[in-house]
Amino acid sequence: MFPCSGIHVDSPPIIPTLTTSYAHGTSSTSLLSATLGECLLRTVERWPDREAVVFVQDGVRKTFAQFQQEVDQAAAGLLALGLKKGDRLGMWGPNIYEWILFQFATAKAGVILVSVNPAYQVKEVELALRKVGCKAVVCPTQFRTQKYCDMLRQICPEIESSSPGHIKSTRLPDLRSVIVLDSRQPGMFHFEDVMQAGSSQFVQQLQDLQKKLLFDDPINIQFTSGTTGSPKGATLSHHNIVNNAYFVGKRVGYTWRPNTRICLPVPLYHCFGSVGGGVCMGVHGTSLIFPSAGYDGKANLAALESERCTFIYGTPTMYIDMVNQPDLAKYDLSSVEAGEEKSDIGYGTTENSPVTFCSSPTDNLERKSETVGYIGDHLEAKIVNPTTGEVLPLGMMGEIMIRGYCVMLEYWGDEAKTQEAIGKDGWYKTGDIGRMDAYSYCRIEGRIKDMIIRGGENIYPAEIEQFLHTHPKVKEAQVVGVEDARMGEEVCACVKLVEGQDCRAEEIKDYCKGQIARFKIPRYILFVTSYPLTVTGKVNVFLSNMFITRSCCSVSTCVEVWGLSG
Repeated sequence: MFPCSGIHVDSPPIIPTLTTSYAHGTSSTSLLSATLGECLLRTVERWPDREAVVFVQDGVRKTFAQFQQEVDQAAAGLLALGLKKGDRLGMWGPNIYEWILFQFATAKAGVILVSVNPAYQVKEVELALRKVGCKAVVCPTQFRTQKYCDMLRQICPEIESSSPGHIKSTRLPDLRSVIVLDSRQPGMFHFEDVMQAGSSQFVQQLQDLQKKLLFDDPINIQFTSGTTGSPKGATLSHHNIVNNAYFVGKRVGYTWRPNTRICLPVPLYHCFGSVGGGVCMGVHGTSLIFPSAGYDGKANLAALESERCTFIYGTPTMYIDMVNQPDLAKYDLSSVEAGEEKSDIGYGTTENSPVTFCSSPTDNLERKSETVGYIGDHLEAKIVNPTTGEVLPLGMMGEIMIRGYCVMLEYWGDEAKTQEAIGKDGWYKTGDIGRMDAYSYCRIEGRIKDMIIRGGENIYPAEIEQFLHTHPKVKEAQVVGVEDARMGEEVCACVKLVEGQDCRAEEIKDYCKGQIARFKIPRYILFVTSYPLTVTGKVNVFLSNMFITRSCCSVSTCVEVWGLSG
């Protein structure tokens, strides 16, 4: 008799059918075979007058019918600018209406949307745009301290003397157009130019193009850094994200909850925001409420009350921040359906579109607090010995691997990294450590790689280490995560100085400002004379983490092991 591996996931599993750490989520609902544009069209036909998006601080409200009209207008405008099926467009900015408008307009035009972190500095954005060969970039002039147009001019001084649409840059050879959302800049298009460029000729071209778009075409590139510190472009198709949004939305109740209104403070450049938010809106007809362009705990609470939101998305750090707001009690949050006992928990990676395990609204509190839910519809998961690849017995810790419709197409232009991540058998290696029970509920126990998660932001130590090595006084740097009650983890850099040099922590921090994103700048700087090593001569990350955590409270506890100098 064969061991049981299938588990029916139309509802939470109640029979412990699995006999080993392999699960196949069987479903009575077929996969969707549609593009994002087709999904939006069906939703518009069902609920034309329902609100699709609300941007509270900007005073923007669009029904599905209005949104569809502007999506088509923007898509025709992109064709008029000369963008073609398969070209890449970088979206660089905070949570504003134009972000989600271009998310759907690019999908309709067959253009691949490249999600660019709005906190990127000059070097980071140059590397990202060049890596995937962006032909166009869309951005506001600036947001808070981020001066997007100025940074683009630093990278491409040729913009100033170019006519819009005809940029020829040495450092970004594929770039032709920059579309600015809120001002007129030399050599750049204004947003209104794009919206007005889609004449009847391009509207017809857009209609004809729809027959040539395939649901397996790439639609989105999301950057995810590896331990090498070099960003990799996880390339996702319509099929990847449409189905992920559909089945995750189905599990949390969007198919039966009436008039779901989601408060969305998470960033759109993340898969969580763009798929769990944007694509879910297009597929399920949910209304998205954006409290503010950048995270603001008070604005979230105000939006929950004024817009009568029924759901709120967030990272643990965001939830902690909101419940700790001093005037929390004054807000009427009675419309919110997701409290502690009704919240939905999930797990995934950008490369998996993103969600692979998700809880059900009816799961008990123990399962929601201790697991990340059960396997998704039409997906396979297994827990394996990272060294041998052998599937482990139930309850044993190993590497989580995923196979199914959700696995990305590739890392853009990087066949070697793609093959490292996805085997010939189609299994994606997550690099995360977990364990599975007989119902397919999964517990996350840690990470194989040394990623730091600070307030929901994934930070890769090697990326910061490489930058710190450019400081003339730094001989060597090791970056690790330190436990933090509010942020989850904080960044700590352990710096070994060039012999004879003297340096202060503030000098290192000042060197980072404006060069790397602010959330990556180490909160703690420890100057050391040596690192704890393994028997093979490598830095012992486990010992490093343990002693650094103590040292951030009391430096003296680490002097003996680290040889700390300050």
